[in-house]
Amino acid sequence: MTIFLAQPDQIGPGTRLAVKDLFDTAGLRTTYGSIMFSDNVPDRTAEAVARLEHAGYTVVGKTNLHEFAWGITSDNPHFGRVPNPIAPDRIAGGSSGGSAAALAAGLAEAALGTDSGGSVRIPAACCGVVGFKPSYGLVPLDGCFPLAPSFDHVGPMGADVETCVRMLEALAPGFARADVGGLEQFDVGVAWLEYADPLVRSCVQAAAGSFPRRRTVDFPFPDSKQPLFMREAAESHAGLFPERADQYGDNVRTKLERARRVTDDEVAWGFRRREEYRERAAVAFAHCDLLITPTLGFVAPPAGADDLDIREAVIRLTLPFNSLGWPALALPCGPAELGLPASVQVVGRAGEDASVLAAGALLERALADTDELSIGSRR
Repeated sequence: MTIFLAQPDQIGPGTRLAVKDLFDTAGLRTTYGSIMFSDNVPDRTAEAVARLEHAGYTVVGKTNLHEFAWGITSDNPHFGRVPNPIAPDRIAGGSSGGSAAALAAGLAEAALGTDSGGSVRIPAACCGVVGFKPSYGLVPLDGCFPLAPSFDHVGPMGADVETCVRMLEALAPGFARADVGGLEQFDVGVAWLEYADPLVRSCVQAAAGSFPRRRTVDFPFPDSKQPLFMREAAESHAGLFPERADQYGDNVRTKLERARRVTDDEVAWGFRRREEYRERAAVAFAHCDLLITPTLGFVAPPAGADDLDIREAVIRLTLPFNSLGWPALALPCGPAELGLPASVQVVGRAGEDASVLAAGALLERALADTDELSIGSRR
């Protein structure tokens, strides 16, 4: 795992914060995961990072990521593979893989990531930590290299839900915690269990069982084609690609070549389909306060897996909420296949971040109590 450490005189008191190397940091190297920016030292700090520093967080390092944040393995051709501290033979996930790995390795108490299709939640699931994608636009993206701006989100990551809540209080000054009595207050829809491997499915079912008022819902998926995402990604790299194509790794170069072939008609179709999807999602969610799904349908894939081969399967259950702009929390929920962690995804409507986090904190406590009872019964 590549981490670009701050200089000793830049490290002060406060919660240790690992920052994805997609955010500008004044006086500290910021590469965006690209060899093209290997010597880039910004003059200004990204707004999200500055807000956390103002709240007392201390940046202890910049974390490696999938090149330009476009990928789900964090195998970076320029700065190396991000290892998974809890399972070295498995991917750390991406694109915020270094941020999740830094938490899992105990190098920081809090971490900052970005999420355009699952890039906070996927590595959180792979590394057994917590990751939160807020509602679209709640946290500013100023000073962060864009991937697909209408899908991009900034999100907090930590070992527990409380860490994410405290970070969001600093990141979004208008955010206020929800006063929630218990899990019985929520009407919960449960979806997509059929896309999970057996033990992951069992863990997520058990987590959903913590909510007394729950029912299965038929929640839709967006269209598998993403011309909007592709066009926005191509535009984000205008002036770099294809002029400097030879300085991209094969993985992201291939994606950009595909993105440049998207036509205006396909983009117009994509706009219509996204609006239709938002309408269908609202109907499916009409009688729910929260949606519970797996974050990933499986445990962390093997290290060395090709991003282009596994990408669609990995983002299947996370990308929908980037299309919708809804808040989504990834929370570990027990050991699954090979003893690796399963992750449950807790989702709410746009703007209901406080309810999602409050429910997540209560669920985290319920899962911990269940685990303690299970341990006690085996003694």
